[in-house]
Amino acid sequence: MKPAVDESVVRADGPWTHRFVSANGTRFHTVEYGSGPLVLFLHGFPECWLAWEKQLITVGDSGFRAVAVDLRGYGASDKPPRGYDGYTMAGDVAGLIRALGERRAVVVGAGYGGMIAWATACFHPKLVRRLVVTGAAHPLRLRASLLADPRGQLAASLSLAKFQIPRFEHAMTRDNAAMVGEYLRRWGGAAWLDSSDFDDYEAKCRQAFQIPQTAFCAMEAYRWSVRSVLRLQGYRFVKQLQQPIVSPTLQLHGSLDPAVLPRTAQGSGRYVLADYEWRILDGVGHFPHREAADVVSGEILRWAKVGGS
Repeated sequence: MKPAVDESVVRADGPWTHRFVSANGTRFHTVEYGSGPLVLFLHGFPECWLAWEKQLITVGDSGFRAVAVDLRGYGASDKPPRGYDGYTMAGDVAGLIRALGERRAVVVGAGYGGMIAWATACFHPKLVRRLVVTGAAHPLRLRASLLADPRGQLAASLSLAKFQIPRFEHAMTRDNAAMVGEYLRRWGGAAWLDSSDFDDYEAKCRQAFQIPQTAFCAMEAYRWSVRSVLRLQGYRFVKQLQQPIVSPTLQLHGSLDPAVLPRTAQGSGRYVLADYEWRILDGVGHFPHREAADVVSGEILRWAKVGGS
């Protein structure tokens, strides 16, 4: 029988420090490097904090306190059976900023982590000094596009419909989480898929996804997004998201992103009242933080340095 994968697989050695921080009733695994104003990194699906290992060093060496976190249900963070709704996960980020001893932070989110970053900036505006989002449309923009663009964004999102199937998490972890590799390949840009970075990163993501309960927790977040549509909690979530974003926002998006189409993401600016910049990254898919790591690091630093701490 194959031995179970444990949380040590995400405790990678490096110049950073691994810590456990309690926030919003949950214990989170955080990875920290550098000192200065806080920059908090939120990974997407099907990733873990290692999504940001390259940015951690660059940002931490540039006068910032760079902290990457395993989201609720991922990596070495707690995996409670509940709490995968948008309210709670935005509350996780707000709680983490406070638990890290800071009054506010630059919040950087990718993919599903980008969706959480949008919600955090909306629900907890005083805690988000500046916002950087990659590979994620504003939740209301994504919702509208699913209805208005059936041959585009709706078709692109159908691969996630399987997540609604009960116990689909078992399929996700079958054959050493081979399906995790399939999603990375399906959504990544061609140049990255042919690189040595991809092979190494795919192995790390597949291993991390096999930590017990991770797959279930990852599915629950997507299940809530569908179940909530017909529930009062979901109605209230959508109403609250209509509050404009008052944190200056930088949105980076791959021109080849097949998961969140560029035309879907670009419409997110209408929900931002503060300064807003949009940048398309040519030849990049859904994972700009890995596919164009240096470019993304530079853009994060440029945005974080504006306005001081």
